[in-house]
This record gives sequence, structure tokens and C-alpha cells, in this order.
Amino acid sequence: MASELQQRYQKEILPKLIKDLGMKNVMQAPRILKVVVNVGMGSYMQRLGTKDYGTVEETLTKITGQKPVLRKSRMSVSNFKLREGMPVGMCVTLRGESAYDFLDKVINVVFPRVRGFRGVKRNIFDKDGNCSFGFTEHTVFPEVDVEDPRKVHGVQVTIVTSTKDKEHTVKLLEEMSFPFIKKHEAKEETN
Repeated sequence: MASELQQRYQKEILPKLIKDLGMKNVMQAPRILKVVVNVGMGSYMQRLGTKDYGTVEETLTKITGQKPVLRKSRMSVSNFKLREGMPVGMCVTLRGESAYDFLDKVINVVFPRVRGFRGVKRNIFDKDGNCSFGFTEHTVFPEVDVEDPRKVHGVQVTIVTSTKDKEHTVKLLEEMSFPFIKKHEAKEETN
């Protein structure tokens, strides 16, 4: 069974995108290919003074519902006290229904739980139209409860879309109710 956001994309958002962007083919319309959830562990493990990354793996599994993949360093860097083969991060790649479920949770549950949240800036896109943002504390996810405040870590999220145009990705995410800062509010902040 498809998630609520995925059903809304198929029934409402997709036809509106095709019309608004002037596309002739359904396959041209932007869609979510995957969502990558990443946690960097370098400073986190130094702060704790341990090499046990079990808590990061456990919280990432709770957040995404999928077992994360351990990423190891490819080279040694003495300034960062990093040796080749040391664990430096964990990531989970969500595709299909689980990607839409995760996005739905982030938009409707996680962003409202962030203290002082006013919206996401519009400069979070790369040249390929992918969207990257992060949370400084993983405690904003409702599945996680923290016993030790030293074990709080950040979470980065990257949304990869089928389009290479930034404007098409922005339009797709706006239709999905992604909480961007309104244009007039962004101008006031810069003044």
C-alpha cells in the first residue's frame, strides 16, 4: 500500500506539475528517486571518547526503519586523528514507498518539533537539483528518546530527484508542502 504522500503525488501533484511546467510527457515530471539519511561520526566519537558506534546505528535504524551502512575512511589524515579504515559515518538510502513515508514524517512531524523553526531556506539545492538539509540534534525525531545528552548527534538528509533543474525540484517540494521560508520573509532577514 502506497503512503499518503505518494498517493497525493500520483493523484494531485503529478498532474499539476505537468500542467504548470508545460510538460508533454508524464515521464518528464520531477519525482523523488531516493532519500539519503546520513550521520557523520568523527567528532561525535571523539567527544564520547569511545569507538562504539552502536548508539548511532540504533538511532538511525529507529529513525528510518532500515539498517544503516557503515562508511569507513579511505585515507589517513593526521590533523583529524583519522586512520584509514576507521568508521566515519553511517547512511541509509530510502527508495520508493519508504522514501515518501520518511519525507511525509519530516514535513509533518519533525519540522514542527524543531525549536524556533521558521522554515527552510531556499539555498539548499545543488547544481543537479538535489536538496540537502540537516538537523543539529537527532532528538527532533519522535522515535528517539535520549538518556545521555552527550550522545546527541546531527542528521543530514539529501533528497535526490529525477530532474536536473533546481526550479523543478523547488516546485515539486512546494507542492508536497515542504516548509520553505516565504520569499518576502527571506528578504526581511537579509536587511
